[in-house]
Amino acid sequence: MNSIDKKTLASMIDHTLLKPTAEKKDVVELCRQAKENSFASVCVNPWFVKLAAQELKGTDVKVCTVVGFPLGANATETKAFEARKAVEDGAEEVDMVINIGALKSGDHEYVKNDIAAVVNASGDALVKVIIETCFLTDEEKVAACKLAKEAGAGFVKTSTGFGTGGATVEDVALMRKTVGDTVGVKASGGVRSLKDALAVIEAGANRIGTSSGVKIIEEL
Repeated sequence: MNSIDKKTLASMIDHTLLKPTAEKKDVVELCRQAKENSFASVCVNPWFVKLAAQELKGTDVKVCTVVGFPLGANATETKAFEARKAVEDGAEEVDMVINIGALKSGDHEYVKNDIAAVVNASGDALVKVIIETCFLTDEEKVAACKLAKEAGAGFVKTSTGFGTGGATVEDVALMRKTVGDTVGVKASGGVRSLKDALAVIEAGANRIGTSSGVKIIEEL
């Protein structure tokens, strides 16, 4: 299982800093680490998108941000505006939270339209849909993944990291089985070691959201 090389593993990591107390200097350091390790992206809160874009200019590291974060209960129009603004500011990837309450209420049409609005507002940016697995039954996880795929999202993602639980091998495998090979799966929340990373990759994840990216790479 441990046959992956550092370059490949690094290219799957979204180097993440979403703490409410994060400062500009922390984001600058995050970007420095991402450049040094050739991570896929840095994932930051919307206010930091311009700063991250400036710090990563001329590199292959992408700027990722979050929309409707962390609860997903914003109005669809608000989410779409957030996504559009983020892309204008330099975001190349957008991680949005589904309307969890709508999904659990059985309002699948609303959930699908909510995702589609963000996909449309994001233009060419890659949209990853956070389904927040810790709050869902397996049936709801499958439904969320199918709706994200139908709405044109590029990825489904396990967690915000702010819920009651993060990525599990079982959830990643279920999500991969549901979306097939045409949509990506991002494991996020609780992936803090090389062992964790390899386990979710083996289960089907092709992107990992973690604040422990440097530690994981150093373990390899």
